Amino acid sequence: MRPEILFSLFAPVTTLPGVGPRMAEKFAKVAGERVLDVLWLRPAGYVDRRLRPSIVSVPEGSVATLALNVLAHQTPPHPKVPYRVICSDDTSAIELVFFGGRNDYLSRLLPEGSRRIVSGRVERHDGRLQMAHPDYAVAPDQADQIPEIEPVYPLTEGLTNKAVAKAARGGLLNAPDLPEWQDAAWLAKQRWASWRSSLTAIHAPPHVDEAALEVARRRLAYDEVLANQLALMLIRARMKKAAGRVVDGSGALRAKLLAALPFKPTGAQTRAVREIAADLKTGERMLRLLQGDVGAGKTLVALMAMLIAVETGAQAALMAPTEILARQHMATIGPLAAQIGIRAEVLTGREKGKARTALLADLAAGKIQILIGTHALFTEDVAFEDLALAVVDEQHKFGVSQRMSLSGRGGRPTHVLVMTATPIPRTLSMTIYGDMDVSKLDEKPPGRQPIATRAVPLNRLEEVENAVARAIQSGDRVFWVCPLVEQNEKLDVTAVESRFRELERRFGDKVALAHGKMKAAQKDEAMERFRSGAASVLVATTVIEVGVDVPEATVMIVEHAERFGLAQLHQLRGRVGRGSRASSCLLLYQDDPPLGETAKARLKIMRETEDGFVIAEEDLKLRGAGELLGTKQAGTPDLHYADLFRDADLLSVARDDAMLAVGRDAELTSTRGEALRALLYLFERDEAVRYLRSG
Repeated sequence: MRPEILFSLFAPVTTLPGVGPRMAEKFAKVAGERVLDVLWLRPAGYVDRRLRPSIVSVPEGSVATLALNVLAHQTPPHPKVPYRVICSDDTSAIELVFFGGRNDYLSRLLPEGSRRIVSGRVERHDGRLQMAHPDYAVAPDQADQIPEIEPVYPLTEGLTNKAVAKAARGGLLNAPDLPEWQDAAWLAKQRWASWRSSLTAIHAPPHVDEAALEVARRRLAYDEVLANQLALMLIRARMKKAAGRVVDGSGALRAKLLAALPFKPTGAQTRAVREIAADLKTGERMLRLLQGDVGAGKTLVALMAMLIAVETGAQAALMAPTEILARQHMATIGPLAAQIGIRAEVLTGREKGKARTALLADLAAGKIQILIGTHALFTEDVAFEDLALAVVDEQHKFGVSQRMSLSGRGGRPTHVLVMTATPIPRTLSMTIYGDMDVSKLDEKPPGRQPIATRAVPLNRLEEVENAVARAIQSGDRVFWVCPLVEQNEKLDVTAVESRFRELERRFGDKVALAHGKMKAAQKDEAMERFRSGAASVLVATTVIEVGVDVPEATVMIVEHAERFGLAQLHQLRGRVGRGSRASSCLLLYQDDPPLGETAKARLKIMRETEDGFVIAEEDLKLRGAGELLGTKQAGTPDLHYADLFRDADLLSVARDDAMLAVGRDAELTSTRGEALRALLYLFERDEAVRYLRSG
């Protein structure tokens, strides 16, 4: 397959009819900058304009296309009164109503005495039939401009549905007939048409047939997930084929660590360490995902894994997404490392000057066995003597290309362990981490306290503050989380700074404040006051969502909990219940206006379960994969037609199909392989494309 066949799809959107430079800026906001982006823009619904009755027989509330005679214009006496155009046919009369309509424009659009084909929704108001702001009004010889079936697209200010529909039709005209990458028998079994025909069925359907539209959507959805799985399988094959290294520790440091711990690891932790150790000694590069619930003990597993590398005389690194989390890891790991006779250090953007220079020199000389930090660990001036294992503590923000780049650090091959901050539904895990083996921590360490969760309306705020007063009196500590940093006039939600001032008036210096806009030193000081007990209440944004471990904290209050996703609420709740005392979580919600169904469902799930894996699956059901993945997070595929919850069956088949394809033809040089290359280019699976080019 020659890439030139795809050139028309990757052409600028300005090559489409009706799209100039200024309009292209509008398209960039809702779709993208290329023809293909417009074709990937999935209609939210369809308007059926095939109903063409007489006025007397038009069903009220329906969308109809009428042939009308324009009788008269009624110019309004003042702007608050709508402009009316009186029309008729042989059976009755109807008013076309325009709010804020301009006389000169409407006179040209609907000249008195002319005949016009008009399409829009017909309603009855004050006993008279009306069509407010018709979607179309054209002369009879231009009737073909009114589509019988019109897709309805997501829009932005200044971009009309007509403009998007016209551009999409233009894109379809230039879309090439690509070689078929699907198995012929599979296509026949699913009753699927070609890629181009399926896109045409979505953007220019001959009729509104829900079953036919779903067939076309699932064809395109399968193409998406197949491209994703194929890319991951190619990367996996490359990683497995690349030179690895055997890392087989003696177990001495791990034994020392276990002896120093005041508790026994769970069975799940022991199993995960065993799986990691088995990977490390195969001689192939390890690429493993460690996922576990809040408080399941991922940090201990990561430390045990790093000790395997250190036992062989090599080094290990742990990279966290934020400085707070990096320093929290250091606070946990540093004392344990010192206790068993090895050196762990932390490196973030804050380390500068002579201290940083000295630390980097010791790292390069192998005097530091474990280095903990943020992305600063992998800047150009950071050189390891022999990095054998890199642990990455974050979920969606670290993609395939970053994982690949990590595996080549330290001069020799580096093994990679990725930890998730939140349990991930299986379908998302397969999509984002399909190139990785998975270890799951599905038990909590002994001693973790159950957390009583209640949903409380905000009009009972005084009762909540009284409960905080009792907690302070008992020596407990309280998190109070707000959704905003500063007050926002457009949003009726309490900002963290406003709540801090109110609580400070009541509790004085027992209240500390932490949010992302504060300087790092100020934020650290607030955190330290809370950890030490100098402050009993920490008012914060979600900056404390992960990485804050204060065993004395027993109360988590989340204000405007209806504005948070399930995964966030679960993470926030996981900040308490870490000590020996019973803990509680209060989810404060705004009940005026009443909660929507999705918000009600979220709060109900939070009250009913603490199981992060159950919560993750429910979150996928409620929000859908698109919202969970976010908009441009590294490592996550852009899903245009696939819905990972509805299409879980397709994902499983695509995974098997991709594994078979790569197993038979890892370089994709066969006839079907050439078509699969087109698929990879089409869906821009860059890592796989780069791999194929280099191969």
